[in-house]
Amino acid sequence: MEWQEVCENKTLQDLPFKVELNRWGQIVMSPVKIRHSFYQGRIQRLLESFLETGEIMPECAIDTTDGVKVADVVWCSTARFEQIQDQVSASIAPELCVEVKSGSNTLEEMEYKQRLYFQAQALEVWLCNEQGQVRFYNQQGELAQSLLVPGFPQQIKQ
Repeated sequence: MEWQEVCENKTLQDLPFKVELNRWGQIVMSPVKIRHSFYQGRIQRLLESFLETGEIMPECAIDTTDGVKVADVVWCSTARFEQIQDQVSASIAPELCVEVKSGSNTLEEMEYKQRLYFQAQALEVWLCNEQGQVRFYNQQGELAQSLLVPGFPQQIKQ
């Protein structure tokens, strides 16, 4: 299955799941709980308060070497957004990709998606755990703080 088919399939719309494709075009769905949505929304609002340019988007579909993955929150520079804005799924990852761990994810899955986003040219990938702790990474490894969004908190408060 191709991502365009997933987007157009009426039976896959409005599901309470995050839908992605693996490298064989098979649908992978992950259930989302309220806490996951809360952290996703809070991260998006915090990014909006820190950044004055570019585009911040939830649920961004990104082409990877293992199919289409959907980052929970992303930030794109204006230049990169102009490259991808008319695509069904982003052929190049936004500069910043954020994944919020849900109960159905393992740490290994999160780290795997992190590598996929870097391969797709993300500059930073953030991982938020189920307690709201945010860890920042670039291609070289873990960062003490984000280089793209200095001052972003390491802990999302409830």
